[in-house]
Amino acid sequence: MAKRKTIDDAVREVCLSLPESTEVMSRGSPDFRVAGKTFATYVLNHHGDGRVALWLAAAPGAQQFHVEHDDENYFVPPYVGPRGWLGVNLDRGLDWQVIAERVREAYRAVAPAKLARDLPAMNKIAPPTASVDAEAFDPMSAPHVKKTIARLEKICLALPETSRGEAFGNPVWRAGKKTFCQAYRYTGRLELSFWVGPDGQDMLTLDSRFTIPAYMGHNGWIALDAEDGVEWRQVEDLVLGSYRHFALKRMLKALDG
Repeated sequence: MAKRKTIDDAVREVCLSLPESTEVMSRGSPDFRVAGKTFATYVLNHHGDGRVALWLAAAPGAQQFHVEHDDENYFVPPYVGPRGWLGVNLDRGLDWQVIAERVREAYRAVAPAKLARDLPAMNKIAPPTASVDAEAFDPMSAPHVKKTIARLEKICLALPETSRGEAFGNPVWRAGKKTFCQAYRYTGRLELSFWVGPDGQDMLTLDSRFTIPAYMGHNGWIALDAEDGVEWRQVEDLVLGSYRHFALKRMLKALDG
């Protein structure tokens, strides 16, 4: 029986076959580098965009050419797009020999001159026989995560003038227009986030389940590791405290009334 080959496998086969290439995790995604410079980044469902893609370094003009001629398979990626990088969809039918050639072009764009000049002939790339793992594509799709999110949502939406939204592909709950609760699973562990203020951070971080999150921590937010379950009475208190911080006076009046 033939070994199952996923898109993950095909990406690594193509990228790591190039001379002196290495794989490094960066911001949650695999970067492929040569001489310390990234030539490809493998990105799954970035901020909920639904793509299985490579972001590739590209020669001047290549991005515009490919996107204009085939916008089904090519796109301008976020962050690196303004620098001319090219996005390549990996699961929409583009031939893997073509994908491999785009990767080689990206490698040539950043590799030292000798490595780029002496690049060996490209091997035949067998296409993958399977897509990516569903949970890798969407970490929030795991059954135990869905169960926790459903219960958290019930608590949040019981409060006046609240709604569920989405930010960076993850669920958030808002009091009016302001987010008071978030959930995400960036590192394989589900985290729930609430505003507690600096004093609350100092107290809660004595418990190893709590950490101060990046980006939001300086504004008084805390993250609770919920991968292995939570104490729901505690979560209710955290939700309520965060809601009270962001809610308008009329919402608080409705809550207390």
